Amino acid sequence: MKIFDYLKLHQMMQGIGIITIVAMFVVGCSSIPAPIEQMAVSKDAVNTAISAGGNEFTPVLLRSAMNKMGAAERAMADEEYELTRQLAEQAQVDAQLASTTARAAKAQKAARELEEGNRALQQEVERQAQ
Repeated sequence: MKIFDYLKLHQMMQGIGIITIVAMFVVGCSSIPAPIEQMAVSKDAVNTAISAGGNEFTPVLLRSAMNKMGAAERAMADEEYELTRQLAEQAQVDAQLASTTARAAKAQKAARELEEGNRALQQEVERQAQ
């Protein structure tokens, strides 16, 4: 009888273990946390792109980042957290590219202006030397 009780108890414990594992798996899969941190990082990237001159130098990239950020906010409101995370990450990448491109365009513009100033100065020096 003791052997029978041991086997019965062992089978019952296995069943409880399996049920516990399945329950943890279901709960783990169904409760994806809200991507609040990713949203904050992405919003910051968009703001950085705006302040870097994205409206002037990279309007298409900036608009893409802003559109994706808006879609991410709507997905967040609908509690579609995986979609929210994906859209926010895409917005962040677009915004970072817009920032970098805008800064490069600003630097090129400043270099051209400096070259024009040097050329004008050189012409003035040559004119006065004659």
